[in-house]
Amino acid sequence: MNQDKLNELQNKLDIVTVISNYIPLTKKGRNYFGVCPFHDDHKPSLSVSPDKQIYKCFVCGEGGNSFDFVKNYEHVSFIEAVNILAKSVGMDMGITSKQEDDKYQKYYEIMDIANKFYQNNLVSTEGVKAREYLEKRHLTKEIINEFGIGLSLSKPDMLTNLLVNKGHSLEELNLIDLSSTNHDSYINRIMFPLHNKDGKVIGFSGRIYDNSDLNKYQNTKETPIFKKRENLYNYHRAKEEIRKKKYVIVMEGFMAVIRSFTIGVTNCIATMGTALSNEQASFIKKLSNAIYLCYDGDEAGKKATLKSGDVFTSMGAKVYVVSLNDGLDPDDYILKYGENSFKELIDNAIPYNEYKIKALKKNYNLNDVDDKTNYVNKVLDEIVKEKDEIKCEIMLKNLANDTNVWYNTLEKKLIELRASDKMVVKKEDLVVKKDKKDGFNKAMESLIYYSLNYTRAITLIDNSNVYIPNKEIRILFNEIVSYYNQYGEISEASFYTLLNQKEEKSLMEVLKKILSNDYPEIIDDNQVNECLIAIKNYNIALEIRKLEKEIKEESSLERQMKLMEEVRVLKMKEGKSW
Repeated sequence: MNQDKLNELQNKLDIVTVISNYIPLTKKGRNYFGVCPFHDDHKPSLSVSPDKQIYKCFVCGEGGNSFDFVKNYEHVSFIEAVNILAKSVGMDMGITSKQEDDKYQKYYEIMDIANKFYQNNLVSTEGVKAREYLEKRHLTKEIINEFGIGLSLSKPDMLTNLLVNKGHSLEELNLIDLSSTNHDSYINRIMFPLHNKDGKVIGFSGRIYDNSDLNKYQNTKETPIFKKRENLYNYHRAKEEIRKKKYVIVMEGFMAVIRSFTIGVTNCIATMGTALSNEQASFIKKLSNAIYLCYDGDEAGKKATLKSGDVFTSMGAKVYVVSLNDGLDPDDYILKYGENSFKELIDNAIPYNEYKIKALKKNYNLNDVDDKTNYVNKVLDEIVKEKDEIKCEIMLKNLANDTNVWYNTLEKKLIELRASDKMVVKKEDLVVKKDKKDGFNKAMESLIYYSLNYTRAITLIDNSNVYIPNKEIRILFNEIVSYYNQYGEISEASFYTLLNQKEEKSLMEVLKKILSNDYPEIIDDNQVNECLIAIKNYNIALEIRKLEKEIKEESSLERQMKLMEEVRVLKMKEGKSW
């Protein structure tokens, strides 16, 4: 990627404006602060520096420039982040969003042709019955067009022949599951296109509509461009609405999402009937930290709610449950009870811990002492996670009433559980304290920070000829020198951009770790030289240790005397500058 164009783009961006488009920021002194979207942040711990054009979270350590923020928040590649920001300032970077796009471009083109083919079938004379079915399901022409709904016909070779005649091979069609054993994979089904996060069609879900004995749904199999674990239905369409409304509604199936869309609930996505994967959970958490689970109201849906709720809770998300009655899914519920009733359920969604406690109660016989004890302990484990003291008190009182266990007894147990949690934290703190960097490590890391914020440091370090033992820090410094020699300047923001293009991803992690430390506001030559002396002394100490080992193992007295002299000379050099 052209570094000059990247620098030009970066100079046009204001990081405060960029991040403000995603999260609220408040100015305090020279910097801006906001709630970090990359961990369960309750206090504004994300600092944004307009001077340095970087952001940094003081809790989770996440940091970088405008490109890094968009990349991490949007869950996209660096190139995609560049394109998003270039578009926002009217620049054309002349780059594709992904290298993989070139590799898979032909598959996307094939899928696009197939999607248009299915859509044309639906509006043809052969699509009358399918249109009648969709009309009975209260899906209007506008909704059908919005979601690209189409139709595969009963003739088994129509799409395959069309694509082959356009120059695509049967091997390609079989690979992306449009064709199976050289015949159309989908026959006589209403077709729902599935998209990736960029809005490209990557697969289909076909639904029967004529009371046949076939499986109700047929979904695209795993292909090079369609991975169930990595995609979510309606993600590309809903992401902006989710950011505006500041919460996401997660559903099981695409009909639930489509039905919600018809009544103006447009911040919904679905896992397409599959169990929530870690990849999907990560995408969703990046969209919003407030997650509403609206799964089907049957037993399978309730179990899925508990599993997904635990996953999101463990990630630090604020989870709520939209609980449907009568065993209905959102699609059927809206059709039966109407728009207002469904929206009321959303407005009155209950916190996940309350939902889980209610679910737990059904599994225990409270007339049995052991069952009651287990139930109480399970509920207390949930209450201890709640940070709101008023809610904790209400939950404790409810538990006391349900079980006839004294409130004071429950409160005492809760205090013990909290104390136990704090002890675990203290043990972790001890480990962190033991892991504090010694003067040598701190000196090496400081040199990177100084080089990026005090350009004289680059010359001082380069002229010192001091060897930096840590390979990754050595590489980082060499990259800084190379960039500075080419452009005559460097900053933390521009260095983040440079590293984003490197294959050695570990370098970025090392840089983030270095820049998460505290450094003095004002830097001078003395500070740089102190670090260089610390590193020089470390190198000398290593050499002395090596020589002393040789002395012990050496049998020749003459050789021992020579080695001892080398040690004496090295010790005289310790602590001196140059």
